[in-house]
Amino acid sequence: MTKINHDSAEDKSSRRNFLQAGILAAVASAPFVSSAETFEQHGSPAKTPACLDYGKSFICNTGDMNSVRMWIESRTVITDIKTGKSITYFQGGACKSEDTFAAKNLFYKDNYDFTPIFGDGKVLVFRRHVNERKGYRSIKTMANMWGADPIIRLPAAQVITELDTWEKINKATQSGVPIVTQTEIRNESTGLAAMIECPCKTININRAKKLYQTDTGPVVLPDLTKKYEEWMDSLRLAYIAFNAPDFADFVVEVPTPVMESGKQVASVYHFSEVMSFTAMNKLFALGKV
Repeated sequence: MTKINHDSAEDKSSRRNFLQAGILAAVASAPFVSSAETFEQHGSPAKTPACLDYGKSFICNTGDMNSVRMWIESRTVITDIKTGKSITYFQGGACKSEDTFAAKNLFYKDNYDFTPIFGDGKVLVFRRHVNERKGYRSIKTMANMWGADPIIRLPAAQVITELDTWEKINKATQSGVPIVTQTEIRNESTGLAAMIECPCKTININRAKKLYQTDTGPVVLPDLTKKYEEWMDSLRLAYIAFNAPDFADFVVEVPTPVMESGKQVASVYHFSEVMSFTAMNKLFALGKV
């Protein structure tokens, strides 16, 4: 397993790992520690649930003309179980289309949402206009976007606690400690697996029935039903929700017709395709609970 670069002098190693195979080459099948074990006690990232501290994780690009820093909003690790090949994708924070470094009028009038996905030395960009049009997806090399060899800032949390009971989930929710979720899905036919990790932005708690439900997005959802020559082609944006350890529901962004009086008047990209998967869900608190 490749070790996380903990925001230290090993920036060159971090960049090399990113370009080759991602930060955690085997995280989809890595063992998890119990809630009583923490990073401080182990002292080794390889023996901990390797979730990111999303409040402090960034991709810092290196281009001379635009050395953009982007917050890491989620990560997805795809693994070919048969070959062991694994690639990590980081989702950058969304922004709006802009005339960067202009003297005035910084936002384009025909504006669109801009969401980047980094991994394997490339950048996948989703551009969502007011209506469906060409150019929704594009893939370029890092060098042709914001400079090669980005610096990946992934400082480790001091303590990582697995929330493996409703009582712990409830306590962590009320205490305000950051929560990170991990969802693993598999396709036995293709032999592909994916681990989808994100900060838990919204969580619902029902104390009367001792229930919880997460709702977070967007995250990066891969299509595991077939093997793509370019793995980035399998990636889509989605929101994720779950309230049990064994399944997860997604609503995926797809072309969606706008209907009025039974007639289609437009088509937009919208989160409208609902999917459900057998999954292994875990929640972690970045701190003691």
